[in-house]
Amino acid sequence: MEHLVYCDTKAKVLEKILNGSKTMIIRGATGRKLPYGRVFKGETLYFIENNGDGLIKAKATVKGIFNSEEMTEDESRKVVTENQSKLNLTDAQIKCWAGKRFLCLIELQDVKKIEPFKLARQDNMDDWIIVENISTILEGGSEKYQSIRLNE
Repeated sequence: MEHLVYCDTKAKVLEKILNGSKTMIIRGATGRKLPYGRVFKGETLYFIENNGDGLIKAKATVKGIFNSEEMTEDESRKVVTENQSKLNLTDAQIKCWAGKRFLCLIELQDVKKIEPFKLARQDNMDDWIIVENISTILEGGSEKYQSIRLNE
């Protein structure tokens, strides 16, 4: 599977990934939400910023993955703190992710800036989309797609 990952433009997430100061990304929620349990070592992640330009600008390979069991707020904060050197989160991001009951941490390798290509935007898009092949969600792509959601 391939993954489209939206990056927080304000926090300069994509910039940090590309310059190597961020080698791990995080998602979390009070329940098991994408990409929890749906991303695996060796899969490809494509990155797009949430600034609305619709351009996919980079890609990376999943080096490792951590899907937490249900955690207390203190346990969650500890996981975020212990991985901050790889996550390189802003204070606002720490506040957002620390305290979530379920966390998914994805370590990156082989990060590459790519020639930007345009996403065919759909109304039902989430901040993490899983597809069989990234070409199916590009402008002019031949197939429609659905984002895969957990527990729906």
